[in-house]
Amino acid sequence: MLDHLIKGATVVDGTGAPARTADVGIRDGRIAVIAPAGTVTRAATTSEDATGLVLAPGFVDPHTHYDAQLFWDPYATPSLNHGVTTVAGGNCGFTLAPLHPERPADADYTRRMMAKVEGMSLVALEEGAPWTWSSFGEYLDALEGRIAVNAGFMVGHCALRRYVMGEDAVGGQPTPAQLEQMLTLFHEAMDAGAWGFSTTRSATHSDGDGRPVASRHAEPAELLALARAVAAHEGTQIEAIVAGCLDRFSDDEIDLLVELSATAGRPLNWNVLTIDAAVPDRVPRQLLAGERARRAGGRVVALTMPILTPMNMSLGTFCALNLIPGWGEVLGLPVPERIERLRDPAVRDEMLRRANSEEAGVFRRLAHFGRYVIGDTYSAANEGLTGRVVEDIAAERGQEPFACLIDICANDALRTVLWPMPSDNDPASWALRAETWRHEDVLLGGSDAGAHLDRMCGAPYTTRFLGDCLRGRKLRGLEQAVKMLTDDPAQLFGLRERGRIEEGWHADLVLFDPERIDAGKATLVHDLPGDSPRLDSRAIGVTAVWVNGVEVIREDVVTGAVPGTVLRSGRDTRTVSTK
Repeated sequence: MLDHLIKGATVVDGTGAPARTADVGIRDGRIAVIAPAGTVTRAATTSEDATGLVLAPGFVDPHTHYDAQLFWDPYATPSLNHGVTTVAGGNCGFTLAPLHPERPADADYTRRMMAKVEGMSLVALEEGAPWTWSSFGEYLDALEGRIAVNAGFMVGHCALRRYVMGEDAVGGQPTPAQLEQMLTLFHEAMDAGAWGFSTTRSATHSDGDGRPVASRHAEPAELLALARAVAAHEGTQIEAIVAGCLDRFSDDEIDLLVELSATAGRPLNWNVLTIDAAVPDRVPRQLLAGERARRAGGRVVALTMPILTPMNMSLGTFCALNLIPGWGEVLGLPVPERIERLRDPAVRDEMLRRANSEEAGVFRRLAHFGRYVIGDTYSAANEGLTGRVVEDIAAERGQEPFACLIDICANDALRTVLWPMPSDNDPASWALRAETWRHEDVLLGGSDAGAHLDRMCGAPYTTRFLGDCLRGRKLRGLEQAVKMLTDDPAQLFGLRERGRIEEGWHADLVLFDPERIDAGKATLVHDLPGDSPRLDSRAIGVTAVWVNGVEVIREDVVTGAVPGTVLRSGRDTRTVSTK
């Protein structure tokens, strides 16, 4: 007997093959039968008519930071609502384990680092996770059996360094004995099921004390030693962030990424490739890493988002504006002094110059202040400004747009929420995206789901992309779009029997209405531990989601079931060799 029978669905199986109408039966967590519609005669405990609906494999998100959120939200919302059944965590060199058992303060350091560098709520981190583990394996075990999604985790370089070197991890170099201990710890994590190694050398990544995170101090020899350790384990890979990920790689950065992948003999992915027709040399420069990697026996894959993810800003709290060169010095001041400096025309002129300079890299996109939309306001002086564009307000007041924006924010003691309008939403940029997606070294993803919680909401990229493909720009056909969200990332990670609708494979499935599939507007909710805020987005047109054959979402509501698996390297992933 089948556990559940989905009848008459339009099956898009993830391989890119043409859609077909079929009945799909689930039993014991697996896809038990796929047959022409109306031909399955086996009894089923439950069944549903899916006529007119599309049945696809569950989506795979290759870059998330759900490492902490899964403890208080085992459903990984809103990703699961939008059809994501498998998430990759432990990215950017940041993991919650291992933690040294004799240094309880290391957990506090880790929480403050994650709050700063990944925009997580410190209160939620303190109250929402148990922090009872020491080893990486104990961390994985703490999640096992209590999550609704499938989740795999890299082991983060910062945690390895902190465990072995303590406070010297920031600024110091390991002794030969310490490096050996780091490698032993890493092998233990891999034996426990870590997916691989993640690290960061990004200039934007600083800890809770404002210092460069631990991995940024590592020399290439240390990184390559860890890459060689990756090669010793089945079903593993590397994820790495360097400063050039935000704009264009230097030659040294390309050489490092290539050598890491070739040394490990495993794919290396990086986040995120920003595609903008106004910067035509960025894409070919970034993809040069992949070309050189193939010649060296490696593989370097760029993650890129298929949607424009809105991100809000504020002059009152840490956000992307702080990362513009020179801006952090002003925006890090106490609020009264900050306002005084921002009102100074000379200071504003210098900030604008720096924001529009070559050194600002990808953050130059934030310098079009006339195109900002005013979000939430908090003072009577700003009443009626919500939803208005700054350049329109500035024209009415006879002001320069940046000066106008400063006045508005100052009225709210810098609490005003600002929404930059994207500068790369033009037809040429979308045409360039469509072309870039075809490249063998490009993969859709990079949502950062679970991070930057009150600033951005990238988790709904799956449903928004499908809606755009079906009813919007139509840059991809449905079958190819589904493949890009399912089988392509599953193949990169070497997921065993996931990413396709195939008999005998795990029943990770999403059923949706092609006429409605989309994502709702991001809205601020206060549902984290400690009543902390985050942005959420409603899934539109998603009828149901199954993980390992168990229904976890029905009409955008979680069912309460937790059938997800902590995916462990070797057991749940196969080796994707680059040799």
